[in-house]
Amino acid sequence: MFKKILIANRGEIACRVMRTAKRMGIQTVAVYSDADAIALHTQSADEAVHIGPPPAAESYLKVDKIIDACKRTGAEAVHPGYGFLSENTDFCQRLADAGIVFIGPGPEAITAMGDKITSKQIARDANVSVIPGFDDVIENPKHAVELARQVGYPVMLKPAGAGGGKGMRLAYSDQECAEGFERSTSEAKAQFDDGRVFVEKYIENPRHIEIQVLADSFGHVIYLGERECSLQRRHQKVIEEAPSPFLDAETRKAIGEQAVALAKAVNYKSAGTVEFVVDKHRKFYFLEMNTRLQVEHPVTEFTTGLDLVEWMIKIADDEPLTMKQSELQVNGWSIESRIYAEDPARNFLPSIGRLVRYRPPQENDQIRVDTGVFEGGEVPLYYDPIIAKLVVHSDTRQNALEAMATALDRYLIKGVVTNIPFLQALIRDPVVKNGDMTTNYIEQAYPDGYNCESAECTNLESVVLVSAIVNYMTLLQSAQYDGHFTSRTWSPHREWVVILNGDHYPVSVEESNNGHLLEYQGQTREVNHEWAPGKTLFTGTLDDKEIIVQITRKGITYQVDHQGQRLFVKVLSERASQYNEHMLVSESSSVSPYLASPMPGLLVDISVREGQKIKAGEAVAIVEAMKMENVLRAERDGTVVKILSEVGDSLAADQPIIEFEQENA
Repeated sequence: MFKKILIANRGEIACRVMRTAKRMGIQTVAVYSDADAIALHTQSADEAVHIGPPPAAESYLKVDKIIDACKRTGAEAVHPGYGFLSENTDFCQRLADAGIVFIGPGPEAITAMGDKITSKQIARDANVSVIPGFDDVIENPKHAVELARQVGYPVMLKPAGAGGGKGMRLAYSDQECAEGFERSTSEAKAQFDDGRVFVEKYIENPRHIEIQVLADSFGHVIYLGERECSLQRRHQKVIEEAPSPFLDAETRKAIGEQAVALAKAVNYKSAGTVEFVVDKHRKFYFLEMNTRLQVEHPVTEFTTGLDLVEWMIKIADDEPLTMKQSELQVNGWSIESRIYAEDPARNFLPSIGRLVRYRPPQENDQIRVDTGVFEGGEVPLYYDPIIAKLVVHSDTRQNALEAMATALDRYLIKGVVTNIPFLQALIRDPVVKNGDMTTNYIEQAYPDGYNCESAECTNLESVVLVSAIVNYMTLLQSAQYDGHFTSRTWSPHREWVVILNGDHYPVSVEESNNGHLLEYQGQTREVNHEWAPGKTLFTGTLDDKEIIVQITRKGITYQVDHQGQRLFVKVLSERASQYNEHMLVSESSSVSPYLASPMPGLLVDISVREGQKIKAGEAVAIVEAMKMENVLRAERDGTVVKILSEVGDSLAADQPIIEFEQENA
């Protein structure tokens, strides 16, 4: 077995690989850029080697630097994680030439499956069902439109050498097809140095089902069940689960056997994932094969009891698989939520900054948190904005959903905006709870993202009671401090009015042995808890039912985050609540004349000129951030007065790019 391995990656996946390696008694080497000098993966390894500036192209994608780090530290093998160099044939071959083992498949399999055009041809030859389309390179936008008309709209434009949903564009018309081809080509060139794009028929309202396979060096291949990955946004998975609530036993067996057939066709070894789209009749079509570890692999590990990273390492060391397909059992249900630094209220734009508070839920046999951050650390601009993967396991899907909802409620992050409120809402969504989601469900149900401040309060009683308790205890503490320093004594009133969305809810508060008794709407309610002033997370029970609320005082208002909703609550005396009704609210109707960057990023294109008249919805600029190109459009008709930034500029969030003069302003 290897004595030392290098992890050619960063963040949560680097930390996750290190955890298994250390359990196996293997020393680990981290590589890091300037931006990751104090990152968690850098600190967690036995050794760490600096490899360059923050941009991935100058650090994590530099093959020479990775190989040099191996030689300097004596690392015998490299685990690539996912992304970066994980599916890079040249990297794999260069390692082999240097006598270093690549913990993954051979370069031939990576080449065959990494090219979407070639992989579809191989799949056909292996009698694997594939999606109709044009399996060759598109020459230009005009050619793309011609092919799309032949295939029939809607179509999906896909980079031939990309993965993970990067660069994909859905088109329903000639205009969308031409523009999508340009964007897909541009992103593919920037991220994968391969601008080839192909087109295939888009299966409407599909499920996204993927099969995990394990293959050793001796031709033994098994599949480890399926993962349901239909909850996606911009072709990026959001919540995954295993098994799928949609597949029946017959389809599960058929799709698994086709995945094995494809793996055998390319002499695959290591862990890999064969992805399919499945229509409403459970007819499935090959999508692609990821020749690496998947982000969502923990749900398979929970349901099978296997450590996929451990098996990748063993297979790379030429150990045979010790289990047969007939021996494999899938137990219970597992769900994973991807926690990102992004703002759901601003259509999921990336968020960067320092993690002022970071408190994940406690891990145990049913809860797992794979993360690469820590309190006080930063989410940098240069990489994918994933913070953590939250994974739960239980005996049934219903119990797993409830466990995930509770774990998300307990996840405390301050300093950057995250998608946790959206995940909280999604996991409680009736369609999701029923297992009826498709890959376009998020776009249909949440077309403008998700604004937790606009969400309707679904648990009014808990919010009112907790707000009253927190207010009472906060004032009591203030009185005790005040009395200590000034020799005055005072205690807060028992009678309060909780004001939420303009409605008034009278509540009386009284201390009890294990918390507080509250008179609310003619009933006495008991909330047991151990909350103390200064804490953000309030956990307790109301009539033996768990309450989890995140609450922060902001002036005379409390910000309450609960089950995906953000509420602003005031707790006032009866007289103060009456006065509050007469307070004037300042409103501004001014509209900014500027187009500003919604996030930090690189300005890669400006498609207008000064003096040009533009229409609402017209594309005017492109900002690249977190490996994605974001098209900025005019919000209303107007004229370009002045261009304030240049292509190539590094932009701050809210930095003006273009000044407009609005029509009828």
